[in-house]
Amino acid sequence: MLNNPTKLLFMMTLMSGTLISVSANSWFGAWIGLEINLLSFIPMMSNSSNLMTTESSLKYFLTQALASATLLFTVILSAMMFGSSSSMWMTNPIMITLINSSLLLKMGAAPLHFWFPGVMEGLDWMNGLMLMTWQKIAPLMLISYNLKMDLFIMFVIISSIFIGSIGGLNQTSIRKILAYSSINHLGWLISALLMGESLLSLYFLIYTFLTTSIVIMLNSFQLTHVNQMFSMNFTPPVIKFSLFVTFLSLGGLPPFIGFLPLWIIKSMTSAGFHFLTTTMVVMTLVTLYYYLRTSFSAFLLTYSETLWQTNFSLSKNYPLILTLAMLSTTGLIFTSLLTSIL
Repeated sequence: MLNNPTKLLFMMTLMSGTLISVSANSWFGAWIGLEINLLSFIPMMSNSSNLMTTESSLKYFLTQALASATLLFTVILSAMMFGSSSSMWMTNPIMITLINSSLLLKMGAAPLHFWFPGVMEGLDWMNGLMLMTWQKIAPLMLISYNLKMDLFIMFVIISSIFIGSIGGLNQTSIRKILAYSSINHLGWLISALLMGESLLSLYFLIYTFLTTSIVIMLNSFQLTHVNQMFSMNFTPPVIKFSLFVTFLSLGGLPPFIGFLPLWIIKSMTSAGFHFLTTTMVVMTLVTLYYYLRTSFSAFLLTYSETLWQTNFSLSKNYPLILTLAMLSTTGLIFTSLLTSIL
């Protein structure tokens, strides 16, 4: 993707737009950074060899433009009502809800998730990875400035985890499964943000690592649907094992490293959010169910290997895939040992 100078330029401006938003000292500056980020990502999405990217880029542009317009309208309205240098609007629940809604729409959190699976379906793997990881940084940081637990945020967390869990049950497209998984993880990310930015950083780093590992494997073998994963006959069994281990880790199954961020349950229980924690854990088990269902089917039920095909073609990413899978499998164990030693 970066062998094109134009793509490299847009990648640099996309990252600089996110950094401008995170480091801005006013909401106008944050809005400018979000717009630079948006206008840099749209050309990266387009691909002349794939007509679905045109539809995805149009969907993405319209929803992001709506969110940016809502954010700018709210900022201008609060400046007119309370003054541009006043922070009194931070106590106004309507203004806070409007700003949070625009940022949640930019992230794709439920119930404002309607565009996310459709956009993901039309993107290639690398752009989809950007959409699931980097494009969430600026809205998450901006929403942390005025985030507090109320009925609206609790509804967003529960609906994100519920829709992310239920939506992936009947999907056969891997891109849509990862999209609904991302919506599910957004509920956990917002919950981690309520408990502190250090927990958010831990969760986001591990989620980014696991998503990147899965996307690298899927992109290496050009997999797009679940039935293609079942028939990976001409690859070493360890590659198939690595792929599904990373999927289970993303679902939060112990003893893989994906279980580590779920320890925010302890902080939420200590803070008294018992109903919210119970709901999150139960719905995350649904997400883990369809990962387990796919993994068991691929390993036990539909596994086949042709006897006459003895020489398989190794991907050039073979060492990288094995390294990422090993980190995903043993990361939690090593982290626990390191914690106990220190």
